[in-house]
Amino acid sequence: MTEYEKMLAGKIYDPNEEEVMRRRVRAHELCKLYNDTLETETDKRKEILAELLPSAIDACIQGPIFFDYGVNTTFGKGCYVNFNFTVLDVCPVTIGDNVFIGPNVSILPPKHPLLAEERKMYFDKNKGYVTDKEYGAPVSIGNDCWIAGNVTVLAGARIGSGCVVGAGSVVTKDIPDGYLAYGNPCRPIRKITEKDSVESKPELW
Repeated sequence: MTEYEKMLAGKIYDPNEEEVMRRRVRAHELCKLYNDTLETETDKRKEILAELLPSAIDACIQGPIFFDYGVNTTFGKGCYVNFNFTVLDVCPVTIGDNVFIGPNVSILPPKHPLLAEERKMYFDKNKGYVTDKEYGAPVSIGNDCWIAGNVTVLAGARIGSGCVVGAGSVVTKDIPDGYLAYGNPCRPIRKITEKDSVESKPELW
């Protein structure tokens, strides 16, 4: 396996290997280009996303955005992403259809060793440069979810379809389909039901 393939598979990989570094640097360049565009420059934005996030052509992405690779993140149809979206997609990140993502949301698949000695930078004699040991785990968000502002989703977490994740939550474990969940760590609070319909809230009309 190449180092890039190891990375996607959630194995220990070299983050400073040539291919890994080249892909990451290019994604960072594309993020900068996107962040420098205006919302009205739709054609330019689509051109950038076609390379950075090929599956996100249908998505409305406000920016600024920050992706480590971009192409490792897939979007379904009809998604909306608010300001300051950060995705360190060293492993696959899957976002379903009709997902709303609030401002300052971070999706963080990377992991580092817990032991300090294993986490330190070191000189690889065979490769001739300084690197470290990293790995990760995939993240998925199901269809029809609302991920509110300042939510952080950590490595390996799965958010089921139809969920609402409350503002400021830190998602460390799976959330079942159809749940309102919040907290740090985030936990399922209750099922979302027809009683939650805005149609049953006359004060909103």
